[in-house]
Amino acid sequence: MKQNKYDDKMFFEKYSKMDRSTKGLAGAGEWKTLQKLLPDFKDKRVLDLGCGFGWHCQYAIEHGAKAVTGVDISEKMLTVAKEKTDSKIRYIQMPIEDIAFGENSFDAVISSLAFHYIESFEQIVERVSGCLIPDGDFVFSVEHPVFTAYGNQDWYYDENGNILHFPVDNYFFEGKRTANFLGEKVIKYHKTLTTYLNDLIQGGFELTGIVEPQPSEYLLHTVRGMEDELRRPMMLIISAKKK
Repeated sequence: MKQNKYDDKMFFEKYSKMDRSTKGLAGAGEWKTLQKLLPDFKDKRVLDLGCGFGWHCQYAIEHGAKAVTGVDISEKMLTVAKEKTDSKIRYIQMPIEDIAFGENSFDAVISSLAFHYIESFEQIVERVSGCLIPDGDFVFSVEHPVFTAYGNQDWYYDENGNILHFPVDNYFFEGKRTANFLGEKVIKYHKTLTTYLNDLIQGGFELTGIVEPQPSEYLLHTVRGMEDELRRPMMLIISAKKK
């Protein structure tokens, strides 16, 4: 059974209270950066892997997509997505690793902060390539390899609770990590930057954009502690085209 932490009652309740859950795309600090890398969705068939509450699916529909499919392993996430987004969006409950859509099924594939829950990125690239048209767009965000390397994803503090630094260790040892997210233990999979980029290149994709998003000026001035997010990258956003 693939990991399905988001159907855990306690974890889901905590996640549902986050800004990115209650405010949608406006509550996601990386959204403005991701938005700039997204293709024109007009008349496109779009697949969202790890769609969660469906906010990116809704964005695609509102920007002219002809058809949108959202895939997520979580029944609880998809229940909310169906309630809060356009009825024209098709949602499918299944692990991302298990997708098996036909050749040329989609013009664009997107994913937001999902692939670090998946062990093999190479497998994801193969599955995406299999259902994407030639010259189709593949745009996704993941937790940055610097952020996932050590595992627990927390700062080192002094005896007074002040942040000293962020630990980066075992960077080249890819694989399972146990992270502390929302006070819960969550299994994630660390991959190096080399793996993300080379798996795309070797999988027949041309890289078109790589960004390590920083907090916006607004967030820096309105959210306590946000300036610390400039001390290390937390996310990585990549855009590519299938050759």
